[in-house]
Amino acid sequence: MATAKPTVSAIFLVALRLGCTSFGGPIAHLGYFHEEYVKRRRWASEEQYADLVALCQFLPGPASSQVGFSLGLLQRGLAGGLAAWAGFTLPSAFIMVGFAYGVHAISDVAHAGWLQGLKVAAVAVVAQAVVTMWRFLCPDAPRSILAAALAGLLLLVPAAWSQIAAIALGAAVGWLWFKPGPISAGDGAVAGRDQAPAWLAVFFGLLILLPAAAHLVPSAGLCVADRFYRVGSLVFGGGHVVLPLLEREVVAPGWLTHDQFLAGYGAAQAVPGPLFSFAAYLGAVMKVGPGGWLGGGWTLCWIFLPALIIVLGALPYWRKLRTLPAAQSALRGANAAIVGMLLAALIDPVALTGLAGWRHAAIASAAFLVLQIPRVPAWLLACAGAGALWL
Repeated sequence: MATAKPTVSAIFLVALRLGCTSFGGPIAHLGYFHEEYVKRRRWASEEQYADLVALCQFLPGPASSQVGFSLGLLQRGLAGGLAAWAGFTLPSAFIMVGFAYGVHAISDVAHAGWLQGLKVAAVAVVAQAVVTMWRFLCPDAPRSILAAALAGLLLLVPAAWSQIAAIALGAAVGWLWFKPGPISAGDGAVAGRDQAPAWLAVFFGLLILLPAAAHLVPSAGLCVADRFYRVGSLVFGGGHVVLPLLEREVVAPGWLTHDQFLAGYGAAQAVPGPLFSFAAYLGAVMKVGPGGWLGGGWTLCWIFLPALIIVLGALPYWRKLRTLPAAQSALRGANAAIVGMLLAALIDPVALTGLAGWRHAAIASAAFLVLQIPRVPAWLLACAGAGALWL
């Protein structure tokens, strides 16, 4: 049985501590959350926590941030959810904006040795994520074949709509051919069903209205909001999948250079908290928008906003939906598509831009082997890679 509900300030402080110490990416974050929220503080039961993780893996957006938001939401409503999100996100966001100022101060960033080290480390980290997710989400031949096929399709058709099309195709294949997964019983209904349709309307309304507003009103802020909201709405599978989507939205139009982009992505591996805080770096360093601290806060809010809104709209319906065999089958296919998307991102652009010869490939391979050692954090590897090639 759960303990007395915490205050909003208590939720924020607990999440803030997690935001300062939770290294290792979304899978590791979920472990930290389980230890802190379920085992230590008993803010949720094992069944409730499992339900939340399953829902947030199914929805677009950063799963670990959505789980933390949901836990705060269950304790103190919207104020509690926002407190949990802010506490977990702000430490990494502040670090990434500070790093953006450092990148501006560095001359000839394209040829910096530390930058190439971050690129090489990113290859190893993303490769490790592919292996881990493949092991858990594609444990049999049909799902492995589906993931590989969708990865090939994404590499052949690198359009802006390819990722969401791959998710839809994977879900359709799963619904038609895969058997339903195991279904666990939950332990209690979720409040807020009366407001859920309104939140879903806001989610889809912004997805439609922001592009129109950005087209009609010549505003850099609206253009940035449109692109980052759209990316946040279409990212399935966590922070690493956001890389190719964001690259197309900010590098292709010349808002920043490719080297600046990868420098921030590599630095994001070395900080705790959600990888989506990478958006704060982009907002601070981009040529379009307010830039600096204001620009970082602007992009951070817009990329996270759809993930939080969709939780508010979907959470009240999840317990019913997840018991349907068809939904379970579709979820299995969508998860295989997520693995395929990550594999495609590993090949292009991460490996193609991060490995400049066989020496870099050898270093990335060695770093990948080091990551197989238990308790070796990705942030330490990123720092080691940057330091080694800088020296």
